[in-house]
Amino acid sequence: MKQGPWILVVDDDAGLGAALKEFLAREGYDVEIAQSGAEALAIHASNGKIALALVDLIMPAMDGIAVTAELRARNPDIAVIVMTGYGTIETAIEAIKMGAEDYITKPFDYEALRKKVARLMEVMELRERVAQLEGHLERHASFENIISVSPPMERVLDRARLSAATDASVLIVGETGTGKEMLARAIHQASRRARMPFVAVNSGALPRELVESEMFGFRRGAFTGAYADTSGLFSAASGGTLFLDEIGEMPKEVQVKLLRVLQEGELRPVGGTSSIHVDVRVISATNRSLQDLRTGFLREDFYFRVATVILQVPPLRDRHEDILVLSQHFAARLTRKYNRQISLARKAIELLLTYSFPGNVRELESLIESSAAISADNPQVITEKDLKPLLNTQISESLPSAIRSSVSLDQMERQTIEQALRQAGGNRTKAASLLGISRDTLYRKMRQYQH
Repeated sequence: MKQGPWILVVDDDAGLGAALKEFLAREGYDVEIAQSGAEALAIHASNGKIALALVDLIMPAMDGIAVTAELRARNPDIAVIVMTGYGTIETAIEAIKMGAEDYITKPFDYEALRKKVARLMEVMELRERVAQLEGHLERHASFENIISVSPPMERVLDRARLSAATDASVLIVGETGTGKEMLARAIHQASRRARMPFVAVNSGALPRELVESEMFGFRRGAFTGAYADTSGLFSAASGGTLFLDEIGEMPKEVQVKLLRVLQEGELRPVGGTSSIHVDVRVISATNRSLQDLRTGFLREDFYFRVATVILQVPPLRDRHEDILVLSQHFAARLTRKYNRQISLARKAIELLLTYSFPGNVRELESLIESSAAISADNPQVITEKDLKPLLNTQISESLPSAIRSSVSLDQMERQTIEQALRQAGGNRTKAASLLGISRDTLYRKMRQYQH
């Protein structure tokens, strides 16, 4: 069977059906023929690609109106053209009220039929392309929420997008505050599991003695306090994604049982006597180094099972372009939140570019919101003096002086604009969105830097 939309011809006149099939095939369409309403419904049930039905109005047992109503009930998107003689045009109009798109009279004007079919098939193909596009946008919109123009982070996002198309286990490695859970959610939302649950659990926050029952569930009477059968986190995430944050804190005795779940797709609740099938993708995260994770915290067999794809999220101090972009993004978001204009002074941004951000993106967001929350000015310009008391100056002073002074803000801003334009494929509206600024502001800066 071909991949394009099909046409179903329903007519109890075998000769006419064959003639229609030959004509439509010459026009490039795939065609199925039915000689009764019952046969038409059976063909429709077996061929999910049927987009248009040509239905004879007068047929024994099940007439064209009944066929039209049933086809539309089963698939509201299917288009129907009823075929009728001159004497039954009123009945054809009744069929249109039942959901038919159009009618054509016998004997056929084949040129008129060609135009009617072409118009409807074009609409159906356009609808299918729109649905595919919407599906693509829905799957990838999650990555648009991750604000970044820096090459190191873009390389991570490229790998993440590729991993989203698979069911492979993913291990996200990065310092606290780099956005590991946001990346995990983006992968889930861009995957085929997007409409199913995303369940996040901090492995280190689970009491050691309850980890197994929390993960796999338990049966009534399995232990003191187990008054009823209870589903675990794997069952809650069935069909979707289970995000195991701080995977290195998972007890090794539980890792053995998790390994079996990942390998076999089956688990046994605590106190249970039979296994339960589960379909869950696992994404894990850690703020430990891969070396420490492998040698001190995870069993080797379990490590290889959860780390099919490894994504190492760079710290914010290695993504200077993103410091600039994220600062503007957070200021714009606070402008909407507090309903007053909030921006950062040039010196404030220069200060942020010299800071090491031990708390990464989470710390940057907190710094800007802390500065905004203690002011009622409208407009408010966050200054260097506002930010300095909030910084861990001992850590920021540890940055090499070359990093703090080698690139001016003008150079950084110009490089960031160039990177955003490259990333947006030259689309200035998209580049402005990536930069967290208005299109007018982008045009002004481009003129300033003579782009």
